[in-house]
Amino acid sequence: MKQRFFSAGGVCLPRRRFVQGLALGGVMAGLGLRTASALVPTMLSNGPPVLRGDSFQLTLGQQAVNFTGTERLATTVNGNLPAPVLRWREGDTVMLRVTNHLPVMSSIHWHGMVVPTEMDGVPHFSFPGIAPGETFTYRFPVRQSGTYWYHSHSDFQEQTGLYGAIVIDPLQPDPMQADRDYVVQLSDWTDEDPHQVYLKLKKQSHYYNRSERTAGDLWRDIRDKGVAQTWQERAMWNQMRMSDRDLSDVTGYTYTFLMNGCPPAQGWLGLFKPGEKVRLRFINSAAMTFFDVRIPGLQMTVVAADGQAIQPVTVDEFRIGVAETYDVLVEPQADRAYSVFAQALDRSGYALGKLAADPALVAELPAMDALPILTHGDMGMGMGHGAHAGHDMAGMDHSAHAGHDMAAMDHSAHAGHQMMPPPMGSGKAGYGSNAPLVHAKEEEGPQVDMLADAPQYRLDDPGVGLRNNGRRVLLYSDLRNLHPTPDPREPEREIQLHLTGNMHRYMWSFNGVAFADAEPLLLKHGERVRITLINDTMMNHPIHLHGLWSDLETGDADHIPRKHTVIVQPGAKISYLVSADSLGRWAYHCHLLYHMLGMFREVRVI
Repeated sequence: MKQRFFSAGGVCLPRRRFVQGLALGGVMAGLGLRTASALVPTMLSNGPPVLRGDSFQLTLGQQAVNFTGTERLATTVNGNLPAPVLRWREGDTVMLRVTNHLPVMSSIHWHGMVVPTEMDGVPHFSFPGIAPGETFTYRFPVRQSGTYWYHSHSDFQEQTGLYGAIVIDPLQPDPMQADRDYVVQLSDWTDEDPHQVYLKLKKQSHYYNRSERTAGDLWRDIRDKGVAQTWQERAMWNQMRMSDRDLSDVTGYTYTFLMNGCPPAQGWLGLFKPGEKVRLRFINSAAMTFFDVRIPGLQMTVVAADGQAIQPVTVDEFRIGVAETYDVLVEPQADRAYSVFAQALDRSGYALGKLAADPALVAELPAMDALPILTHGDMGMGMGHGAHAGHDMAGMDHSAHAGHDMAAMDHSAHAGHQMMPPPMGSGKAGYGSNAPLVHAKEEEGPQVDMLADAPQYRLDDPGVGLRNNGRRVLLYSDLRNLHPTPDPREPEREIQLHLTGNMHRYMWSFNGVAFADAEPLLLKHGERVRITLINDTMMNHPIHLHGLWSDLETGDADHIPRKHTVIVQPGAKISYLVSADSLGRWAYHCHLLYHMLGMFREVRVI
């Protein structure tokens, strides 16, 4: 029997090589050239340590780091960024003593873990927080297995480095055994003070967007589409005071994208022997960045989503939203190196690593895809468009715009995928909602600048930037629980929530009401509830419910997949079922860090 190998995340290159590679990589990227990876054989710095057992001592502090050539202070756990990987066993009770050596209040939330409410780690919900110089002891039973993560739920500490991975070994033998097992933790780092980032967004929401249309784009559109169509398109976007390139609030203009704490020019390395089966546990610990992940030359078999085993799906690429996790298996046969390439959704940069049979082997760096362009479908537009607040869009003909009718889109380029959208709208458990669209009166105020008048279930849509790209991309409609649905009950009632915002004022909310003014959502203990989310904005939102599973309705009532974070595409809707089986107060929010102040609710199970 082969010995199974687990690593926190391979290794990074030494700092001197990193700085040299950064300069070269910046020049080549600026020229738009396709280059080979700058990874070199010498490696001195290990990834974060792995802590095993059921009793842990974690110390929160500050550590000098240098990802860009400029030294900055990061928030760390036991002096590490990312924080140590915590390796637990299902069925154990773990105790974690967390000591705060920071000058400010702090906390740790165990993301995706089903724990007693007082152990959830959200200040002012479950406990007061951990004051400077104090120690708080978390203690809870481990009732699940899989890949999860932990992070601060205080201020902007998550952005400055306070995040780490959790890997839980199952009680029963894992059906997806691997010879090697790596955590691949993605994140975004800025040398700026996160408070300044937020203030810039409040003053000018597109401050970090360096991909807006230019005069050159105008002339190119006129050449390709003609004056009339170009004028019509520009008039529509100008009337709405919106941009078809509004993809990410914070971009590579300030962000350096990290893989296991390694910037792209430094690189992360995971070793294998040809013929081995390698498990990669991808965790998106970024504050604001969605990543599109691929390993050119290797297909990936997705075996778990948000820690829960799913029926295996083989893909070339997947999008991982902020706070999501995906486990994939790869089986490299050749004695070569492969790039692990995670490009930001807005194509402003990427995180990079390589899988290699030998560290001396060089992996080719793939070219980034073209900048995605938002369509009418991404805005949830119907033919009338009358629901867009403050804009009379009625009578406009947008039928020529690709992506308008998402239900009719041709995704046939996803090789080998049977494009059969689930029969959403039946109202039965697993199939989504048939309730009419209802907008709250609060959505008519200045805190909301857009309403989707025809949101659709788009589980078979890979999302902007991934459609018809010639690669097989993971879809939400692909997700099926490996095991029978844990709670097959029909929902007793439905809660409809709109994800709302005013991009110009950088205000975010549920149903047009910011957290400070919102009443808790009340769930009766033991009930089964459907939550339907409608995204009335132009951005993807990762919605995370603490303490309770979100059973995503993908069209199979018998194998409903369980998630802790659900991505809602722009102008779309999505539904999931919740079993209110954990008493207490639970946070419910968008996991984009700079949206969280407003797009946040309390869920109270009573």
